[in-house]
Amino acid sequence: MTQMFRTVGRLQTGYDPDQVDTFFEHARRVYDGDRTEPMTGRDVRQTAFDLVRGGYVTSAVDGAMDRLERALVARQRTEFVATHGQQAWMEHLATQARSLYPRLTRPDGERFAPARRGEQGYDPDDVDDLCHRLVDYFDNGQTLASDEVRHATFGRRSGRHAYAEASVDAFCDRAVEVLLGVE
Repeated sequence: MTQMFRTVGRLQTGYDPDQVDTFFEHARRVYDGDRTEPMTGRDVRQTAFDLVRGGYVTSAVDGAMDRLERALVARQRTEFVATHGQQAWMEHLATQARSLYPRLTRPDGERFAPARRGEQGYDPDDVDDLCHRLVDYFDNGQTLASDEVRHATFGRRSGRHAYAEASVDAFCDRAVEVLLGVE
């Protein structure tokens, strides 16, 4: 089997080539029409690979994962619109967007559960800034790309002075889904 991506040096770490190759072989089969094991954009977004010495360059794999996710979402949108119509797709996206609003309307510093005592979490100010950008996107038509949410980074805090990472990550995942559906 040939390698799909460039590798890092033997002393550096990158994504496990066997895991990456297996994933992309499966993705190719799905994209080419194999419906026995479906794959969605969310599946791509939630896939993680182990880091190993001499593995694949992570930025190259991450870029391919982003392109694959976009392609799968575009296909899903096309199939949905062909079956149900454009208006139904927009209603579907509106429903997904409305699911984000309960958190977006909470006060700054209270949008997500705090991290547990002694645990690291995300800086609430950074997360709240992203939430403000989402509100500006939905309510005022300001531009915001899915990549900006997907690649958002947040400062670190600990305990009750931080937002728990899992709930913020899940929220961002849903926001990316909505944004990709519109792009």
